[in-house]
Amino acid sequence: MPPDERQVVAASVTLGAAVGVFAIAFGVGSVAAGASVAQTCAMSLLVFTGASQFLAVSVVSAGGSALSAFGGAVLLAARNAVYGLTMSRHLGGRLPTRLVAAQITIDESTAMATAQSTAVSRRRAFWITGGSVYVFWNLGTLIGALAGSAVDPEAFGLDAAFPAGFVAMVVPHLESRRGRAAALVGASVCLATIPVLPVGLPILVASVGVLFGVRRP
Repeated sequence: MPPDERQVVAASVTLGAAVGVFAIAFGVGSVAAGASVAQTCAMSLLVFTGASQFLAVSVVSAGGSALSAFGGAVLLAARNAVYGLTMSRHLGGRLPTRLVAAQITIDESTAMATAQSTAVSRRRAFWITGGSVYVFWNLGTLIGALAGSAVDPEAFGLDAAFPAGFVAMVVPHLESRRGRAAALVGASVCLATIPVLPVGLPILVASVGVLFGVRRP
């Protein structure tokens, strides 16, 4: 294996393992919120968008409607469509290949791919990173869901892993000015609408504010 490929594999596995830790928090929190182990694992297998999954379960656990959870999750996942447009010109392939690629088009796989210097290395980095994160995310979800179903999350303080995991996923985005602007707009909108909107809707409205903040220079 060439040295550059070994570096990509090592970085991808390390990144996947780190993401898997957040997946454990998601699994615990999802089961604590009332979802079954099967439902929790199915969400990670099919949705595979960490922030959207955290948001959806958070809304439902707070008493919000399924529609609010779905709407907020879709808005957060909208950035993946932009990633798809970016990666489509690098990946190519037939429809089945594109469908698989769409499933693993996330922050990590796109960032790793676009950091490479050649078309071949970009494709390789995309598939290795996306596959690694997908495996570790789903493995972590299973571990967390089983742990959450076997013990009382509140008794061991595991319920705190859910909001902590969500915050930990958001913090890296605060390094950029756009990220801070998005966080400020989203938090302001959410706080302003909590007294007047039903449970779950403030987060949905805040998601629109976040998208507005991201688009601002």
